[in-house]
Amino acid sequence: MQVDRLVKRYGSFTAVDGVSLRVEAGDFFGFLGPNGAGKTTTINAIVGLARRTAGRIRIFGYDNEQQWRQARQFIGLSPQEYNFDRYLSLRDVLVFAAGYYGLHGKDVVERADMLLERFGLTKHAHLEYTKLSGGQKRRLSLARALIHQPSLLILDEPTAGVDVELRLELWEWLRALNDDGLTVFLTTHYLEEAAQLCKRIAIIRNGRIVAEKPTEELVADGASLQDVFLELTRN
Repeated sequence: MQVDRLVKRYGSFTAVDGVSLRVEAGDFFGFLGPNGAGKTTTINAIVGLARRTAGRIRIFGYDNEQQWRQARQFIGLSPQEYNFDRYLSLRDVLVFAAGYYGLHGKDVVERADMLLERFGLTKHAHLEYTKLSGGQKRRLSLARALIHQPSLLILDEPTAGVDVELRLELWEWLRALNDDGLTVFLTTHYLEEAAQLCKRIAIIRNGRIVAEKPTEELVADGASLQDVFLELTRN
């Protein structure tokens, strides 16, 4: 994925101001910043939920606006907010999501059941999502993002509001997915999470990138990621 001089304005307000990023295939990339820094706006531009004001975004070589059908096939998104159809069962949430990518039939149902099993949701497969706990909803969001076998998984605060045990489980699942070759783009407010998972980190402040380095370089010389983050985002 390549983001080149991305700008997004809402009227006179510039939410993203010339952001450039390059995420290599197979990377585990952390995108950090304080509230209002432009993280979610950048993600929305990448996945096509927000139309960019200027700049260019390419997903595995495809322009995400001019060649949006091809580009979006590669992306799986687990958003910060839940946006499931409340009248669908868990299995149907996954099967219907696959349909948006032109996938149907027995293979889709089998993959949905595999993902429900992988994320510990099999016994809830026939329930509506409103019957789930917050942690179970988070797992369902991940399963939905993976239903069409994307090459790029974008996670916006994937462990927000979950307990420590589930957070550690999600870390292990994400490491395993990345080890299998899936490219992961992660935003999080848990700096330990970014330090544990990400191979490379970019920090955004006021819509601009203020640092982008391999994680071990960013926290070199005994500094913690928290120290570096606070120094770079201090007003």
